[in-house]
Amino acid sequence: MGFIKNITAGFVGSVALTVLHEIVRKNATNVPKINVLGEEALNKTLSKFGTPITDEDELYRTTLKADLTANAMYYSLIGGNTKWIWPKAVLLGLCAGIGALKLPEPLGLDPEPVTRTNQTKALTVGYYLFGALVTGLVLKKLSK
Repeated sequence: MGFIKNITAGFVGSVALTVLHEIVRKNATNVPKINVLGEEALNKTLSKFGTPITDEDELYRTTLKADLTANAMYYSLIGGNTKWIWPKAVLLGLCAGIGALKLPEPLGLDPEPVTRTNQTKALTVGYYLFGALVTGLVLKKLSK
């Protein structure tokens, strides 16, 4: 499968993940705050260069753009041989979700927004798996 199809499907999966997260975050309690983790990671990186973002709205928008881009690129890896789309979608989705739980602390970030309760942990993994499965579905449709 070609680059354009892979990145398009990855972008659709990334948007699906983001929309799901934003809807649930704004309408429910005891849910992951993946955006908070992303904002911390972005500002920690920018602070190393002396340019942290201090405006909350700008930080949110910039993090959202960075997350959409990074997740689209990551999910595009699901493409390739159509025989392996579903196993790759499940594997990469689970890896992204588990990584979101396990990597913050070693990276010097606060894991609490995604590890606060068992429910937030399960939802975090579920969100990333959902985005990967949407990517797989788009890839299957594009390969017909």
